[in-house]
Amino acid sequence: MRAVVLHEFGPPDHLRIADVPAPKPAAGQVAVRVAAVGVQFLETQARAGTMRGALGGAALPVILGKEVAGLVTEVGPGGDTTLIGTRVLASTTGLGGYAETAVVPAGTLIPVGDGIGLPEAVALYRYGATAQGLIGAARVSAGDRVLVLAAAGAVGTLLVQLLQRAGATVVAAARGERKLALLGELRADHVVDYTLPGWTEQARDAAGGSIDVVFDHVGGALGRASFELLTPGTGRQVTFGLSSGTPLEVRPMELIGRSVTMTGFSTGPIWSRPAYARHLVTEVLDLATAGRLTPVIGQRFPLERAADAHAAIEARATVGKTLLIP
Repeated sequence: MRAVVLHEFGPPDHLRIADVPAPKPAAGQVAVRVAAVGVQFLETQARAGTMRGALGGAALPVILGKEVAGLVTEVGPGGDTTLIGTRVLASTTGLGGYAETAVVPAGTLIPVGDGIGLPEAVALYRYGATAQGLIGAARVSAGDRVLVLAAAGAVGTLLVQLLQRAGATVVAAARGERKLALLGELRADHVVDYTLPGWTEQARDAAGGSIDVVFDHVGGALGRASFELLTPGTGRQVTFGLSSGTPLEVRPMELIGRSVTMTGFSTGPIWSRPAYARHLVTEVLDLATAGRLTPVIGQRFPLERAADAHAAIEARATVGKTLLIP
């Protein structure tokens, strides 16, 4: 089978297509013929060698890729053969997804109905659960004024829509006309370009004075500028990444002095509870099937162009979800 293999850490062109033996499922596993695989920002860092821990101790060469959708083609010894031929979402153990066939733990399988395409299901999969988890962590309620940084990304595009459904006023921040236009199509209440001078004043004015909740996947200077917008007494900022490469720095006395809160958020607790994760994913799939949530796939690349997919993500040139299509 064909797969994208990383032989050494480095720039995107170190991802190269190759013919490799097809994996065989062991007990408790199934093989999935991959129809689409999601590309994560973390995988670009793993490829570059800056987040080697994401490989789970595996030695190079490796095949990256965690989130896949496709058809079950084989089950491991003692497995449920009725699964063969079913449409599913699934997670690898962290590696093996950038391939025509991937082996996944059977416990990660989530059925995908005929009312939604497999690529669209991947776009909603882990990041849909992330968006729902973030809204819960921030205790968002109707009427809250919410700022979403990097709102045109894979998580942001879903956050904007789910926040709208929750009755929040959404200020969506991104860079460039293309991304702002997309956020307008997703019915964000206000859009701001955070690369332009005065963007914080524009966000404050749009929110009517201050921001109740900030969702921050950027960190650094943008995260800090957003922190300054929080409503004293009730404001809360949820940090769930640092795509800028620089963490947000806030001193404890600043939190005390303004009576605001900061929360770190990781998806680990969600995925450590398989039944809960399956519930969240099923909810977003059902919303999309009913036409009440739009999965945004900004870019689709064939396997042999995995390097281009990574380069686009690193250049901040993507919107929504980026997929590889075997």
